[in-house]
Amino acid sequence: MTDMHLAQVNIGRLKAPIDAPETAGFADALDEVNALADGWPGFVWRLQTEEGNATALRPFGDDDSILVNLSVWTSIEALADYVYRSEHTAYLRRRREWFDRMDAPITTMWWVPVGQRPTVAEAVQRLAHLAAHGPTPHAFTFRQPFAPDGDGAVTPSTADDRDACPA
Repeated sequence: MTDMHLAQVNIGRLKAPIDAPETAGFADALDEVNALADGWPGFVWRLQTEEGNATALRPFGDDDSILVNLSVWTSIEALADYVYRSEHTAYLRRRREWFDRMDAPITTMWWVPVGQRPTVAEAVQRLAHLAAHGPTPHAFTFRQPFAPDGDGAVTPSTADDRDACPA
């Protein structure tokens, strides 16, 4: 048993406001997808308002079209299982309908002590670190994961198109 959990962030720039007809497929699925995550084995926590709404949080004040998904999981395997082997995958495949392609990394992961909850500011910093330095133990991807002790190659079976996720 490890004393570390996996934090993950992914962001996405909506093509239209969350309440626009163009994003209705995404907005209409949020409750279902969040409930699926909340009940998934290995899920620990996700950022949300007191009302349970994560889309109301806008970490990039100058660009309110960017949504953030910040969560904590028991392991990289648990997160990968949810993202790529659940009903979530069907929505992930449709992401280009609702989100613009971004030039910078949109997702990263890092290890946190059990019980620690990452902040949006920390998540933004981790994305910036990944953009500047590539995958390191400080900020890594499914394609180039690191173990909690900093060793690389945690789960080679997750190395495919999994770094392009807004979950």
